[in-house]
Amino acid sequence: MNRASLALIAAAVFLGLLVITGAFFIVNETEQVVITQFGRPVGRPITTPGLKLKVPLLQRAHYFEKRFLEWDGAPNEVPTKDKRFIYVDAYARWQITDPLKFFQRLRDERGAHSRLDDILDGETRNTVAKHDLIEVVRSTNRVFEDGEFVEDAEKFEQVTFGRALLQKEVFTAASKRIEDGDLGITILDFRFKRLNYVEEVRREVYARMISERQRIAEQYRAEGAGEAARINGDKERELKSITSEAYRQAQEIRGKADAEAADIYAKAYNKDADFYRFLKTMEVYRDTFDDKTLLLLTTDGDFLRYLETAK
Repeated sequence: MNRASLALIAAAVFLGLLVITGAFFIVNETEQVVITQFGRPVGRPITTPGLKLKVPLLQRAHYFEKRFLEWDGAPNEVPTKDKRFIYVDAYARWQITDPLKFFQRLRDERGAHSRLDDILDGETRNTVAKHDLIEVVRSTNRVFEDGEFVEDAEKFEQVTFGRALLQKEVFTAASKRIEDGDLGITILDFRFKRLNYVEEVRREVYARMISERQRIAEQYRAEGAGEAARINGDKERELKSITSEAYRQAQEIRGKADAEAADIYAKAYNKDADFYRFLKTMEVYRDTFDDKTLLLLTTDGDFLRYLETAK
């Protein structure tokens, strides 16, 4: 075996040892690495992807995310300036911008979350405590629509900050503390995820909401009753007008009919007075007597006049 072969074998064995002992490591595009030796960082952070080399057995690679990371805080009971206790649930997005400082100050993401809890929760409490509840709840002074629950409309119209500015205030204050602490991270965004009253205040708010809804319902009922009364009044007035006009027309027709009947009677009487008298008497007989009528008459009564004549 010549020297060249021995050199190749030795090189292969050396490379194998390097691989086995972890001298090579891969950095993905979403990762950044800090190399430590005996627990202390050495060299500059590795932020470019590819196959990298470190001293085997002595050095260790610590991987950190390049991508945006999530911070989801726990709901905290916070008092507002107007002494209202509420639960504030917030979230944020952050990023590791300097892995070396991040490793030196916070070590890992667990340490970063613990530090963010202190900073973001503290600044949230400070900001909320400086403003009234309405500033946390609302963002604009929009006009409320009909039927919306309004506890104090005049007060609601005086929002000068609003939720968006309060979120920005927390973001600015937290970013300054992180920058002053030189933690190697950056806050990208902060938002209030949910606001809620504590149980005692919540019951009072629900009671006020129920009372307000009942007041609105009573207002609708009163307006409906008034509209119904107006409609019924119009109906009665129109009905009386129609009835009165019909009665007037009926009386006019009846008067004309009576006049025409009287004229016919007068003409008939003038033509034959005896026949007219006889006809009227027969009509009286027809209207007065029936099959159950029993009459006791004198001989000189008017009812027997034509009967006697007929004999």
